[in-house]
Amino acid sequence: MARKWWTLVAVVVGVFMLLLDVTIVNVALPDIQNSFDASLADLQWVLDAYALALAAGLLTAGTLADRLGRRRLFAAGTAIFTAGSLLCGTATGPMFLNLARAGQGIGGAIMFATSLALLSNAFRGKDRGVAFGVFGAVTGIAVAVGPVLGGVITTGLSWRWIFLVNIPIGIGAVLVTLLKVDESRDPNAARTDWAGLVTFTGGLAALVYGLIESAEGWTEPRTVISLSAAAVLLVAFGIAEAVQRRPMLDFALLRKPTFTGGLIAAFGISASLFSLLTYVVLYLQVQLGHSAMETGLRTLFLTGAIFLTAGIAGRLTTVVPVRAMISLGFLLIGIGLLLMRGLTPASDWTHLIPGLVLAGIGAGLVNVPLASTAVGVVEPARSGMASGINTTFRQVGIATGIAALGSLFAGRLRDTVTDRLLDSPLAAQAHQIADGVGAGSGAAGTGNQIVVSAAQAGFVDGLNLILLVGAVVALFSAASSLLLIRGRDFVDQTGPAPAVSKPEPAHAA
Repeated sequence: MARKWWTLVAVVVGVFMLLLDVTIVNVALPDIQNSFDASLADLQWVLDAYALALAAGLLTAGTLADRLGRRRLFAAGTAIFTAGSLLCGTATGPMFLNLARAGQGIGGAIMFATSLALLSNAFRGKDRGVAFGVFGAVTGIAVAVGPVLGGVITTGLSWRWIFLVNIPIGIGAVLVTLLKVDESRDPNAARTDWAGLVTFTGGLAALVYGLIESAEGWTEPRTVISLSAAAVLLVAFGIAEAVQRRPMLDFALLRKPTFTGGLIAAFGISASLFSLLTYVVLYLQVQLGHSAMETGLRTLFLTGAIFLTAGIAGRLTTVVPVRAMISLGFLLIGIGLLLMRGLTPASDWTHLIPGLVLAGIGAGLVNVPLASTAVGVVEPARSGMASGINTTFRQVGIATGIAALGSLFAGRLRDTVTDRLLDSPLAAQAHQIADGVGAGSGAAGTGNQIVVSAAQAGFVDGLNLILLVGAVVALFSAASSLLLIRGRDFVDQTGPAPAVSKPEPAHAA
């Protein structure tokens, strides 16, 4: 087999693996919680540690790959991701697991940042179209099968195996990369923006930590200190980027309304639908008692709709304006999330089906044109940076969305439980029990039906609230896309393919 096809094999296997670990973990969260007696904040960090590392590392990894060699960095990223998977699978506690997830995210960022650049270097002519088509199909399949495969593995074996299965696959991908993939570099690569990396990573981490801690109160010292530190570091990041000649985030791109609209859309789809998926999965398993496999199958109403609609959207992009597709997609997501509301403790999972399907159709309409919007408004030579920034905003949306929605969810759950218990014989212990439920300790363990009933009511109240918040985010993104994305901002893309390009994951996640 020709070396270019080996390149395709290495890239799609590696990217399939890292995208799978974005969605496959959701259905394993209750099992992870039971294994470690983990709190809601611990579960949020299982997802956010990965998303944070991806968001922080994408642009820097691309620059390093241009200078040091894309094949070398892709192999290193795959090895780091595989080692992180081993540590996740052998984790002994929440902190261990979350640090290992951050390691996975670092490896994933390197793989993301170099994957399409490797394909661009290996393929020419019609074969390039085939390679990118295969790449796009694989990313879509990874998103669609992730929850189902995660459910099968978690139910049949253990949550640990959703990570351990990566080890032989990762080792094989590293060997193929080193033995069969050609090296490539960019002789004009920019210097690594270490100031930008440190301030952006620190600011984003402090922001997410502060949002998670805000569940305990916005005036709590840890919350105030974290959010203040985030503000200072993110301002420092902006200054660092503004004074550099070749920054990793060029603020001049924001002068084009379409690019800004694309960033809002990238953030919005992750901060609304894909962040909410975490809490929908917890509802199906914790509240309704479905197994991980049953939950994975039920989420197919969402992921299957995304996958099927994305194929149709790809053909529609040639005849339907980009902003119309993206705006319509967000409108459907918003309506879908509103349809999922109205849950009560007596509700069945079928209540969610119309909303899941409609939101999935909307996400499929958004994802495909959003990828072209990310790079279509800049000249080909700058498409790598533009795509990387857009992908980074997707990951930022996931990280901050899960944190902020989780804080709102926990606060509403605690308030509902407290209010109900204050009107019950357990009034004296109301606040203590509510804090336990809010932390995810499972008040049902008291064996008291009053507490169980209050906890169930609190859970659905919290979910209804964040579904409303997610719908508002989606509808705001619909309006922003309609107002900001303009056809005249797109530039001619008939020139040579860029040496560096970053993928647009179908999830965000």
